[in-house]
Amino acid sequence: MSRAGLTTADRERGTPVEVARPARRRRRDTPRDRRRRRLVGAAAALLVLALAWWALWASPLLAVRGVRVDGATTLTAEQVRTAAGVAEGTPLLRVDVEAAEARVARLPQVASVQVARGWPGSVVVTVAERRPVAVVEDGGTRSLVDASGVLFDTVTGEAPAGVVPLDVADPGPDDAATRAGLDALGALPAAVRQQVARASAPSTDDVTLTLTDGTTVVWGGTGDDADDDRRAAALVALLDRLASGALEPAATIDVSAPDAVVLR
Repeated sequence: MSRAGLTTADRERGTPVEVARPARRRRRDTPRDRRRRRLVGAAAALLVLALAWWALWASPLLAVRGVRVDGATTLTAEQVRTAAGVAEGTPLLRVDVEAAEARVARLPQVASVQVARGWPGSVVVTVAERRPVAVVEDGGTRSLVDASGVLFDTVTGEAPAGVVPLDVADPGPDDAATRAGLDALGALPAAVRQQVARASAPSTDDVTLTLTDGTTVVWGGTGDDADDDRRAAALVALLDRLASGALEPAATIDVSAPDAVVLR
């Protein structure tokens, strides 16, 4: 109601007067305001980054609470953990997985190893152990040997099943005679290898196998994988025929030339 429309009584009673007010205009942002908002936003982003860095790099929230070991058979999990050297409580991001792998790889029984972070709180060590093919004697010590010729463990009693005693002058991965003998054993099916009592490789050209029944198998010299596979196939076929009585027993089986096998 405008002041002109008020009666004398209204004026005497002091009736409130509604006065029209101009609309408030929105204040425009100044360069200073925009700069202040940018500074506040940058500070908030830095705070978030700092918190993220702390959570990943320094806090116990994402720290190692356990080390899991997969693939170990002859080694114990504790032996692998000790070799890895990953301390519990270490933030996962600070675990040097390459250094841990190098430490575990120094265990003689380990053929390969992979160390990985298992978020949010574990480290996983996966090992592949060397598989023994033969046992050799060197300087009075009997050692297990894998297919590549690496001596990785000592034995004092009976060798594991399927592991054949191998006579070589200088056992090791760099010895050609050792590799020739191991190649011959590796080409044999597991069932036939179980029948091998001993192998001998005085040179790369003179590999022989002695079966549990006393039969001597002349393997011959080194060749490629195809040669060894053909010799193994010929030996398997002959042993099957001997076992069935189709052939007379022989003291010596010569498979050095698999296309012209000789029985003596």
